[in-house]
Amino acid sequence: MISLDGNSLTLETFQEVTEKHKKVGFDDRARTRVVKARAVVDKAIKSGEKIYSLNTGFGILSKVSISDADLNELQDNIVRSHCACVGDPHPENEARGITLLRANVLAKGYSGVRPEVVDLLVEMLNRGVTPMIPMKGSVGASGDLAPLAHLAVVLIGEGEAFYKGTRMSGGEALEKASLKPIKLAPKEGLSLINGTQQMTSQGAHTLLRAEMLAELADLISTTTLEGILGSPKAYSDWVQKTRPFAGQMATARRLRNYMADSEIYQSHLTCDRVQDPYSLRCVPQVHGAVRDLLFHVRNVLSIELNAATDNPLVNADTGEIISGGNFHGQ
Repeated sequence: MISLDGNSLTLETFQEVTEKHKKVGFDDRARTRVVKARAVVDKAIKSGEKIYSLNTGFGILSKVSISDADLNELQDNIVRSHCACVGDPHPENEARGITLLRANVLAKGYSGVRPEVVDLLVEMLNRGVTPMIPMKGSVGASGDLAPLAHLAVVLIGEGEAFYKGTRMSGGEALEKASLKPIKLAPKEGLSLINGTQQMTSQGAHTLLRAEMLAELADLISTTTLEGILGSPKAYSDWVQKTRPFAGQMATARRLRNYMADSEIYQSHLTCDRVQDPYSLRCVPQVHGAVRDLLFHVRNVLSIELNAATDNPLVNADTGEIISGGNFHGQ
């Protein structure tokens, strides 16, 4: 089981959950942080202090105060009102990725939700309830509000979801999985929809596929060199170190490893060929440039997998509730 704590999810464990359906759990220490952050939210509500999204409207209505009697309905309404995406549904692995990332972000303990919200997301993953999330509708600059609303609405028993490959209402999918919808408390609606989990899930899956293609490209180049009875001397380590880009050196190292036991190479050590075509000699430079880009994307996504991206954020240690901009997708 992969334990979610908001800090230790990797691209590899992300793939295990989204594509191989490995089970997930809610880390006990993370649960404690979530409870502490929720206490900060409850205290703020009782104090009567005006705080964005807890007891005010959203966006341009942030100056409008919401009565205590309407606080819970406010959370349901923001989820329903933002279910405005169009287009084909995300493939199951991408929708599971969005669900997983949302659970992980909330488990980090800066969102002010109750632990029950994380528990339900975890059980949806484990029992195969996958929200139906249309692919088009994110604005990016304010996070993936609309796509995440299509996830959040399933938690309250509405919207649509897939269960065992069949599309049905969100409430029916929860019922078939022996789960019950949740009643959202103040701030929880916005905490569920404010973030970058759609773009991060798509980015993570795209990166993992790109890395696999990069591996195949190196292997294909090796077999091509073997096919023309070429030499891997151009891939020598010291040659790469004279122009030490990380991707170039990594590619050359991989090519050398592939050819380490090559009988064809050994049989042509004394051939009279001066050099191979530069389309083959330059494989480390060309593939390496791609790898450098993939290294950068991997670093960005590895941070974002465990980033608190909703608004406002809650600090359980200081008691602060601050509106920021971590939801921006740039």
